[in-house]
Amino acid sequence: MFKKILIANRGEIAIRIIRACNEMGIKTVAVYSKADEHSLHIKFADEAICIGNGPAVESYLNIPRIIAAGEITNADAIHPGYGFLAENAKFSQICKDNGFTFIGPDAEIIDLMGDKVNARKAANKAGVPIIPGSNTLSSVQEFLEIAENIGYPVMLKAVAGGGGKGMRVIRNASEAEKGFAIIQNEAGMAFNNSEIYVEKFVENGRHIEVQILSDKFGNHLHLGERECSIQRSNQKLIEECPSIFVDKDLREKLTSKSIELAKNVNYVGAGTIEFLVDKDKNFFFIEMNTRIQVEHTVTEMVCMIDLVKEQIRTYAGEKLSMDQKDISMNGHAIECRINAEDPYNNFIPSPKKIESLNFAGGIGVRIDSFIYAGYQIPTFYDSMLGKLIVHSSSREKAIIRMRRSLQETFIEGPQTTLPLLEKIFENKDFKNGNFDINFLGKFLKKTEREKDESSKEFEVYI
Repeated sequence: MFKKILIANRGEIAIRIIRACNEMGIKTVAVYSKADEHSLHIKFADEAICIGNGPAVESYLNIPRIIAAGEITNADAIHPGYGFLAENAKFSQICKDNGFTFIGPDAEIIDLMGDKVNARKAANKAGVPIIPGSNTLSSVQEFLEIAENIGYPVMLKAVAGGGGKGMRVIRNASEAEKGFAIIQNEAGMAFNNSEIYVEKFVENGRHIEVQILSDKFGNHLHLGERECSIQRSNQKLIEECPSIFVDKDLREKLTSKSIELAKNVNYVGAGTIEFLVDKDKNFFFIEMNTRIQVEHTVTEMVCMIDLVKEQIRTYAGEKLSMDQKDISMNGHAIECRINAEDPYNNFIPSPKKIESLNFAGGIGVRIDSFIYAGYQIPTFYDSMLGKLIVHSSSREKAIIRMRRSLQETFIEGPQTTLPLLEKIFENKDFKNGNFDINFLGKFLKKTEREKDESSKEFEVYI
């Protein structure tokens, strides 16, 4: 087992990894930017090294400085968390070349599954259904021909995409040229790779993903599915485990195909296979995330398995600590991402000082966060402040618990998504499980209409 792990990340995921390491008797090294000099992950780690200025390119994306921090502190391994360098094949290889175990896949696997076109080919080879689409596009004309063949609407996507970036729905040929240029530019800016491809857009689909674990001895298992359809701009806001939409038959198909794909690419560690499922329960492969997910918490709550510990064990060369027969899904868990954003003003970030706050507590309530009263939110990073997770014996009871927990939680200073989350959990369609990936857009439009009507009534009254 590793003696010391450097965490090449920040915020709540850095603290999450530190906690797992602490319980495993592993020393930890935190790296931080100057903008994060007052962050909690520095205080919780055994050692901390400043690796540069606030912009991520000067710190959390600066590979030489992270490697140097590992060498100075004599770390055995480097855990990338999620985001930043977590799915960077070059970083994986450099860690290996410099004598560190990268707690993530080898560069070859990241290249295979991180490249969305190659991942589609791997899924197809493994017998996993894929959405009709293309390889890397060479021109707008090629895009138009393929889109005409598979039928509008279609979605343009970055080959190296992730995190909801580099994606755009194109509904007709007149939108094609402009959309092609926009996504090509976004892909180049976000991923330093302007290659894009096209897929058929599945209307009214649901975003369902399967959590897998694999070790170096050829053992592969799944921990059921997660429902991730409540999202804005292709970024998740609420996640659940299990999905109310997935029945026993569909679960068997999703999980067996996920295991088959993991076996075919010789996967090791924690990973997620993401699917789009239509109203008739036909499912299609979207992508594979070769890292721990933000929403891993809901699976942990339902299965009572520490995914980060299992991930660390597999890369230390140990066998998985359980078999498929040992895994059972008990009750229902829901996670809400709390972001420093104004949900009623295009989710514009609100990086302000936190004047005061209170997080919910009580049985079945978990908080994964890194903020505190007096903390100044940096302007350089993702707006997520933390995650509120609840667990109960049924979905209905978990919703009640989440509503209570959201009411108990307040963060004063920045605008946050808390008011929006409260309204969603009061919504009849959400409570009945009657939603898809378009839910939030429709919900926000309806909320705006209700606001306008309320304002008009008030004006008439005056």
